[in-house]
Amino acid sequence: MNAIPDFRETGFGKLPLSALVNLVLAVLLSAWSGFFTMDFLLSGIYTWPRSSRVVTLTCAVIILVYEFIYKEHQARHAAVTGILPLKMVVYTCMIPYMLGTLVLLTLINLN
Repeated sequence: MNAIPDFRETGFGKLPLSALVNLVLAVLLSAWSGFFTMDFLLSGIYTWPRSSRVVTLTCAVIILVYEFIYKEHQARHAAVTGILPLKMVVYTCMIPYMLGTLVLLTLINLN
């Protein structure tokens, strides 16, 4: 009995649907994390509860990026797509993180 492969032709090449969902979630989480971290840094209110939230969020994002983007892409999708796992981390996590910070800076400058 042949198993139906999960790979489908999408706008992103030969990535499976589950990988696309992970990438969309990673982009949204990274952008939100960048926005929240920049809000913390610019607020000037460095209390213990707020600091611990930012440290926890940063550690959680680093762990999730390593486990669900880097390792997943390295193990399953790098051979199919030909994209290096570190390049995938830059495109799906680092750039959205920076865009999240830029969104907050833009919103501050609009006021």
